[in-house]
Amino acid sequence: MATPERPSRRRSDGERTHQAILDAAMRLASIEGLNGLTIGRLATELGVSKSGIFAHFRSRERLQQETLAAARVVIDREVIVPALAAPPGLGRLDAMTQAFFSYVERGVFPGGCIFANLLAEMDARPGPIREEITEDFSGWRALIQEWIEQAQDLGEITAGADAAQMAFEIDAMLDYANYMFLLLRDPEQLDRGRTAIRRILAD
Repeated sequence: MATPERPSRRRSDGERTHQAILDAAMRLASIEGLNGLTIGRLATELGVSKSGIFAHFRSRERLQQETLAAARVVIDREVIVPALAAPPGLGRLDAMTQAFFSYVERGVFPGGCIFANLLAEMDARPGPIREEITEDFSGWRALIQEWIEQAQDLGEITAGADAAQMAFEIDAMLDYANYMFLLLRDPEQLDRGRTAIRRILAD
């Protein structure tokens, strides 16, 4: 007679395998882009059969969508959660900046921030993936703006400052520092990003 533990163990093994595949998919997408992420390409990367990958995702689109969802979990863990642990206002904005650049510098993804790369890749490609990324970036920018407005309420930033413009500029500096760090492999590029963001918040 089968023991009660075996079905749950099989499910657990399957979940671990599924997550391991998604981890590899995120690493690959950070370098080669989400559009180039296919079941065949991922199978080659992992040294397994295409049928083994297909059994987990059933379609290229589902693979891409699940990879994007898994990347959101990583960004939440690496950047947003540390920011939310800091006091509202400039403390939170500084924590977000430090967490983002740490995430890039530590090479959580070998291709840098996966979302910054997806923005450059998918901005002119219509379809459901582009729609998801558009929603992600709108939410991210709105979150930065919300934290700026909190700092204004606390008297840490001039009340009349354009919070939406400041959020735009901070987001731009995060992405540009990410790109230049990857291109030059020079940590000074991240320091320049930090300096730029401090200047934006000081205006």
